[in-house]
Amino acid sequence: MSALRRIVLVRHGETDGESSVRFHGASDVALSAKGSDQMRRVAAALGAERFDRVVASPLRRSWQSAWIAARGLPVSLESDFREVHFGRWEGLTREEIQDSDPVLYDDWQSGAEGFEYPGGEARAAFRGRVERGLERLLASDARSVLVVAHKGVIRAITAKLTGEAPGRDEPALGGSIELTRDADGSWFRGRHTSNPPA
Repeated sequence: MSALRRIVLVRHGETDGESSVRFHGASDVALSAKGSDQMRRVAAALGAERFDRVVASPLRRSWQSAWIAARGLPVSLESDFREVHFGRWEGLTREEIQDSDPVLYDDWQSGAEGFEYPGGEARAAFRGRVERGLERLLASDARSVLVVAHKGVIRAITAKLTGEAPGRDEPALGGSIELTRDADGSWFRGRHTSNPPA
């Protein structure tokens, strides 16, 4: 069984490309001043918590966020934790997507079977990629890990480990989801075991 007992998943902060309103999947936009402030708040909230490893996506908004949140700990890059490529929707707002692709937008919002991002990465391929990165994380000897990544990556990891996807808007920029492994090997959101974090 994996040594990993706890994963804190943090979404990167706001970007110069306005990730709060624009879909920057594969686009490599930098963390903004507001995003840096969000990550300093994350660092303060984490306080004296200890992590054996800090892992980030190689996209700038992720590793820049991780560097701030980790307060000097080394940051490892995991290429498979990159966000999904949104294809021709890259950089657009929800309203721009709806205006330019109303039928696909409705399919996306309704969760239509077989929906794919137009010209983007297949969603099954994205999940498979994230799961490969997760397998490497689970195979490490770390007991407690901080992962700073993207909304889609965090949702995919949470769904894979717990069997339940987070709410549609989770996590917000600078938000987090904590996962803990129980003694029987099952994963839960939050701290659901009597064992203290490593």
